[in-house]
Amino acid sequence: MKYFIGLVAACFFYGSCSSDDKPPGLLSEDQMVAIVVDIHLTEGFVQSLPIPYDSSKKVYPILEREIFEKHRVSDSVYMASLQYYLRYPSFMERVYERAIDSLSVFEKRAETSK
Repeated sequence: MKYFIGLVAACFFYGSCSSDDKPPGLLSEDQMVAIVVDIHLTEGFVQSLPIPYDSSKKVYPILEREIFEKHRVSDSVYMASLQYYLRYPSFMERVYERAIDSLSVFEKRAETSK
C-alpha cells in the first residue's frame, strides 16, 4: 500500500511539473527582457526618490502598472510567464544577461550625458 501511495504521489508530482503546462500568452524571451529591464529601472528610480520608504511602497505599484500597460501585458501573464520560465535556469540566465547588458548601456549613456 505504501508503494502504491508513493507511486501515485510521484506520478502526480511528475505530471504537475511537465513542460506541457505552458501558461496562456507565454511571453517571449525578448518581451521578458524588455519588461525585466523596465522593472529594474523603475525600482532604481523609486529607490532614488527622496521620499520615505512607506511612500515608495505606494508609488512603485503605480509605476509597475504603467510598465505592464506600456508592454501591453497583464501582470498576471507576466507572473505566469516568470513562474514558468523559472523552471529553466538557462533561459532565465540568458534573460538576465541580456537585461544586464541593456542596463549597462543605459548606465553608460547616463554617464556620458553628464
